[in-house]
Amino acid sequence: MFKFSNIFRFSLVTRLIGAVGLTLFIGISTWAYFNIDFQKKKLKETIVSGADQLSNTIRLGTHYAMMINSRDDINQIIKNISRQESVEAIRIYNENGRIKFSNRNYEIDQLANIKEEACNSCHMTDPPKSIFSLADRTRTLYSPKGNRLLGIISPIYNESGCSSNDCHVHSNEQKVLGILDVVVSMGEPDKALFNFKKWIIMFALFVFLVTSAIISVLVLRFVKQPMKKLIEGTQRITKGDYSSEIDVKDNGELDQLAVAINKMGQSIAEKQALLNKQMDEYQNLFELVPCIITVQDRDYRLIQYNREFADKFDPKPGDYCYRAYKGRDEKCPVCPVERTFEDGKSHYSEEMGITKDGTRKHWIVRTSPIMDSKGEVVAAMEMNLDITQRRVLEEQLERSEKKYHAIFDNIPNPVFVLHWDTLEILDCNESVKTVYGYDKEEMITSNFLDLFVDQDRDKYELSIKTSSVLNQVKHINKKGKILFVDIRISVSEYADEKVLLVTISDITKKLEAEQQLIQASKMATLGEMATGVAHELNQPLSVIKTASSFFMKKINKNEKIEDEILLTMSEEIDGHVDRATKIINRMRQFGRKSDMTFEQVQLNDVLRSAFEIFSQQLKVRGIEVLWEIEENLPMIMADPSRLEQVFINLLLNARDSIEEKWGAKKHEHDGMKIMLKTRIEGENVVAEVSDTGKGIPNDILDKVFEPFFTTKSAGEGTGLGLSISYGIIKDCGGGIKIKTEEGKGASFIITFPLPDEE
Repeated sequence: MFKFSNIFRFSLVTRLIGAVGLTLFIGISTWAYFNIDFQKKKLKETIVSGADQLSNTIRLGTHYAMMINSRDDINQIIKNISRQESVEAIRIYNENGRIKFSNRNYEIDQLANIKEEACNSCHMTDPPKSIFSLADRTRTLYSPKGNRLLGIISPIYNESGCSSNDCHVHSNEQKVLGILDVVVSMGEPDKALFNFKKWIIMFALFVFLVTSAIISVLVLRFVKQPMKKLIEGTQRITKGDYSSEIDVKDNGELDQLAVAINKMGQSIAEKQALLNKQMDEYQNLFELVPCIITVQDRDYRLIQYNREFADKFDPKPGDYCYRAYKGRDEKCPVCPVERTFEDGKSHYSEEMGITKDGTRKHWIVRTSPIMDSKGEVVAAMEMNLDITQRRVLEEQLERSEKKYHAIFDNIPNPVFVLHWDTLEILDCNESVKTVYGYDKEEMITSNFLDLFVDQDRDKYELSIKTSSVLNQVKHINKKGKILFVDIRISVSEYADEKVLLVTISDITKKLEAEQQLIQASKMATLGEMATGVAHELNQPLSVIKTASSFFMKKINKNEKIEDEILLTMSEEIDGHVDRATKIINRMRQFGRKSDMTFEQVQLNDVLRSAFEIFSQQLKVRGIEVLWEIEENLPMIMADPSRLEQVFINLLLNARDSIEEKWGAKKHEHDGMKIMLKTRIEGENVVAEVSDTGKGIPNDILDKVFEPFFTTKSAGEGTGLGLSISYGIIKDCGGGIKIKTEEGKGASFIITFPLPDEE
């Protein structure tokens, strides 16, 4: 019994057959039940209908006899009809419940019990019902032999003939005169119903058995055998046999399941191979990883360790970790493994130990818990990373920081460490006091912008963060004196924070020296221009002299001067005085010492201004000046006074180069030319000064901008003109280059970048 129960519980085929059989049994039983019930009801309806028809026949057959009150005829009719085999009893009750007629003589004149089933259907209400449904008139009862009987009562209503006939005494108000009770036997119908039930049950059992047998064969053939193969195949897979395939050929779901299991086996085989490979790799990693790894139990005994640990410490099996690492006889005071066993979390520390060769080593120790299936810590993995070299480097770095801090403090130039956002001074060196007069303590926490003049602070606040070099910036020292400094800016880190490292170069004295050189160059240029200036002044003076002589002559002769002549000569004198004044003012302005101030400059205007100062000299020497000017040039940022000096220097050099070449060739003076050009090239404004002089030899081309370098004879040049011009152009953010061909002339090309919108 237990074995059968297990088969049913664990066998899919048995459960499937049982489930299908039970379903089939319930279905066929339900069909048989409702079919029998239907036939039973149908048979009863037929019997009831026949009994009702029989009652109507009797009632109609006795109607006339009752009308004439012929009791013998009524008895004869009842006895004749009761001779039928199926008729058990025929009774006629009067209105008082007394049996007046019956096929059974012993029942005549018996009084019926009103509570009996035959009477109760009418007398259950007061007054008794007179109208009945067929169901109310029908009852089932059993004979003494146990056979079923069907009784049906039919009311005998008071008709007009009954109440008006002379022989009767029934009133018109009386509706029911009596009851006809017919009882028929249901023996034959019950026998037929029993046979029908037996046939239905046998048929249902036959269908159930045949269907169950067919289903069992199909299940055993198409389910159990394939399932057996599937089970055997999966068992082979569980044993590690992934090469054998399950052969199921029913072209259905089980075949697809077999294919899926075969693919699963192949996939498991591949993953198992990959897992084995990974296990080998992880084992190799564990063994070959370049750090120390150990696994320890709760007693701090070494369960497992890698090759690195074995090579460095030569441990013994079952050795304690503290003995293997440090040669101790007891646990270390600070033990991350102990803390891991306590709280089940990872911990780290820095440790020092001695290897088997006596070398002192430093490690960063990191622990991790190893838990069992219940989540309890059963072991701890400890990984040690050798940081001995880092410790050595840290010590070297510490010494280096001290060294470079000393260098920082002793750099001759001021150095500031600024906060990236606020430009607050975080640190500075001792040289700040030398240049600015502030102690280091006074500078720290102050703002770097406080060193700028008021009008420049907003201008330089953004430039400090976006530029690497700021030249010729005005600063104020502690005494309020203006300093000119160059600023070098770089991004760095200070205390793990992004900062600006600012180096200051005090160029105040340098600018003063340059100013003196520039002024000396101006004076030298004025000296070279003296002849031309004298010639320019001589012409207006000659006009004034002629006019004054004319006035004196007329006055001495007491001759009247005509008003028109007087006005004309006065206007000439006034015009030439203005001309002389303009020449003198321009010379004075050129020779005046001035600071470098940048402003928006129209390059064409500066070039024309320089030419006006120098034009008379060129005209006297017969040098032709050709202009190719592009009008409406964009403005550039420059110092107009110093830029004018650059062009004058270039015109002087062009003049001298032309005279050196053409001085001995008076008949070829048509070739003595200077070309002045301006134009736009891309993002630059370009000015070009060209001449038809002797040119510059290639071997000295890279020296022409060096201070005090000159090709002129002693006493004829200082060698500062081009050097100073180069510095002025660079200060304006521009550049200068030379194109030359020896014996044919030279071109100096100056480019200035277009200023941005700001």
